Amino acid sequence: MPKIDSQQFYSAAIKKHGISAQGLNWRSKESQEIRFSQIDKLLPKDLTRYTLADAGCGFADFYTFLKRKNRLPQKYLGIDNHKEMCKIAQKATKQKIVQIDILKEELPFYDYYICSGALNILTSFETHLFMRNCFKSAKKAFIFNVLYGEKQSETYNYLCKESIEKIAKSLGVKEVVFQEGYLQGDITVAFFR
Repeated sequence: MPKIDSQQFYSAAIKKHGISAQGLNWRSKESQEIRFSQIDKLLPKDLTRYTLADAGCGFADFYTFLKRKNRLPQKYLGIDNHKEMCKIAQKATKQKIVQIDILKEELPFYDYYICSGALNILTSFETHLFMRNCFKSAKKAFIFNVLYGEKQSETYNYLCKESIEKIAKSLGVKEVVFQEGYLQGDITVAFFR
C-alpha cells in the first residue's frame, strides 16, 4: 500500500496551487527545472533520433522544458495515473498522454524513459516495481531523480546510493550514473542498458 493516497496527494495540491510546479508538490518552478536539467544532461545531445516516455509526467512540464530548449525527441509520450493531470498535459502540449498505472500495467517500448518526482511518494516495494517496469520498457536507459538520503518519512521516499545500486543489480543494469550536489537531498540517476 502507498504511504499516502497519490490521487488525493496531487488533487489537493492542484486544488490549492492550480496548474503550477507547486500544484505537483514541487517546492518551486526553479527546483523543478534544476531537476529537469540534471535529467537532460544524461540524455543524448541529439534527441530528434530517439523516442522518450515521461513516467509520472504530471502536467508534462518536462516536454515544455525540452521544447523551450529546442530539444524535442522524435516522439514523446506522457504517462500518468492521475486523470486530471493527463487531461491538462494533453491540452497543454498536444502530445500523446496516457493514463496508466505504471505499477500494474504494461508499458510501451521507448528509447528513453525518464521520471522526475513520481518516485518520491512510493513505498520501497513500489519504487522497485516502478523502476523495473520503466527499465524493462526502455530500449536505451531509464533516467530519474529521487529524494536522496537515509531519512524515514511517513510521506516521502528517500533512497541512498547502496539501495539504488542494489535495485540496478537486480534489474541487470549495465551502467549506473549518479549526479548529485545540485540540490540538497536530491539525486539523479541513469540506468543504462
